[in-house]
Amino acid sequence: KFEEEFNNYCGTKYCIGVGNGLDALSITLRAWKELGKIKTGDEVIVPANTYIASILPIIQNDLKPVLVEPNDEDFNLHTAHLENYVSSKTKVLLVVHLYGLLAPMKELLSFAKKHDLLVLEDSAQAHGSLRGKKRAGNWGNASAFSFYPTKNLGALGDGGAVTTNNRELADVIRTIANYGSRKKYENIFLGMNSRLDEIQAAVLRIKLKRLDFDNHLRRNIANWYLNGINNPKIQLPKINTNNVLSELSHVWHLFVVRTKDRNKLKAFLKKNGIETIIHYPIPPHKQKALENIIPQNWPISELIHETCLSLPISNGTSKKEVKTICEVLERAKNYI
Repeated sequence: KFEEEFNNYCGTKYCIGVGNGLDALSITLRAWKELGKIKTGDEVIVPANTYIASILPIIQNDLKPVLVEPNDEDFNLHTAHLENYVSSKTKVLLVVHLYGLLAPMKELLSFAKKHDLLVLEDSAQAHGSLRGKKRAGNWGNASAFSFYPTKNLGALGDGGAVTTNNRELADVIRTIANYGSRKKYENIFLGMNSRLDEIQAAVLRIKLKRLDFDNHLRRNIANWYLNGINNPKIQLPKINTNNVLSELSHVWHLFVVRTKDRNKLKAFLKKNGIETIIHYPIPPHKQKALENIIPQNWPISELIHETCLSLPISNGTSKKEVKTICEVLERAKNYI
């Protein structure tokens, strides 16, 4: 029932519930290998500033991640940065709708078509994000979602899903996730056990009904921040880069600002009773697990990771709380 309802919400034909968002990415890449669409050693373009969960499935499927610097204003991939990274081995463009902002998909899809690339959306932070009449999850050849409790559409525990309009791909994904089996005790792939369990699905069915309203609340909170923060040393997030995105393109999973003195600002806010988080303190290419796999020179991504700070935002954040935070941020200009 949840798969059917989430399909209808996203506008796709098929939805396969899996154990988590990482599995959703990994099983999709594996399915394309089983279908002969990609092979070991092929390259997957991925943003350099994403969370490591977007990169691990690439490596785990014996594919090569090719990092590309994001646009430093909206944190997403843009076509202007891609052309020099395509080779004869490039087969997949993995687009991450980071922090809840839908990437410029029309332009990215045109680029992918030009180079005959499969497009995989990482929509783990963008449930409900909309451009025109099309939501995140219905742009690429497939899309991976996470339902981790902190997501805009979150379960009680781990959960994930893949959406696609390709029947054959959906069938292979479901088979791989079920021990590689279509029929009990008959295994046609070396599969795995990755299920969205019934309790999580039941919770998600209820929360899905109010997802658009919850995203509306987040947009209100974001607008309070955008209109209320008055500190020239703080760079606010931008959502209308090149005028290709509308207000509905952002569901504000996170509200991320940037400042040169990030650690000082974080400490000042904490001193005034305001908790913040850094998404993410260490870029993927600086992680010990990847240091011998990925090149180390990604200055735009590194600068983003050194300067970004996530302010409080949730469905329950009140206008009074945002006003207080904005007042503290204004006072902070004397300390950073």
